[in-house]
Amino acid sequence: MMLEPLQYALGAVSGSLVGFILGLIGGGGSILAVPLMVYLVGVPNPHIAIGTSALAVAVNAGINLIAHARTRAVKWQCASIYAAAGMIGAYFGSSAGKVFDGHRLLFLFALLMIAVGVLMLRKRSDSGNPDVECQRHNAPKVIVYGSMTGLFSGFFGIGGGFLIVPGLIAATGMPMINAIGSSLVAVTVFGFTTAINYAASGLVDWPLAVVFIAGGIAGGIAGIFASRRLYTRKGALNLVFSGMIFMVAAYIIFDFITKP
Repeated sequence: MMLEPLQYALGAVSGSLVGFILGLIGGGGSILAVPLMVYLVGVPNPHIAIGTSALAVAVNAGINLIAHARTRAVKWQCASIYAAAGMIGAYFGSSAGKVFDGHRLLFLFALLMIAVGVLMLRKRSDSGNPDVECQRHNAPKVIVYGSMTGLFSGFFGIGGGFLIVPGLIAATGMPMINAIGSSLVAVTVFGFTTAINYAASGLVDWPLAVVFIAGGIAGGIAGIFASRRLYTRKGALNLVFSGMIFMVAAYIIFDFITKP
């Protein structure tokens, strides 16, 4: 499937917007990737939008992981167990997503977006045990949470950081800053697992993925710069982002209901 040059340009703009939001508020932006590809770029097949966005999100998460690793914010043992368990869930989730009707999948995606918007309105706490390690007593809980979030991530083709971060905190008791850094390991693994599964069925638009990733890198740099200037107003930024999420979700639901 070849898109028009304008559509690829819009793909770069969409990637920039997602990257900017990720850099600005530290999460949630990837939830917009699929709606942007479908409704702004005009990708006609929702499954291609999901497969392509999964690849783009995985690459951008891997790039962000490097920065978090340099600050020693990543709990590698916990992140590895969580990601390994979630990779299996992501495979089965993406396999189910491929055979699910694309437009019904978008409708369910809109419901998930509403849940994300609500979660983004909640205050984040950074309390926790910074010395936590994943051992025999908490590993089973990490595996269960990892499997379930991987399943959701694969089914909807999203990074799933908004699920992975609270999942890591609930399973291990680590602080928020460590959960955010560690979550990027799982986001990267889940995204690549989903993208490989979709690519095997020819459901990834590679040129669109490239321009989306390039836009995401540029937008992420701008978002990080802006976040440093607006850090004290992060709660207000979350409120604005949640409002945008609700509006996009409402549009998808309206589009689904009114389509013949």
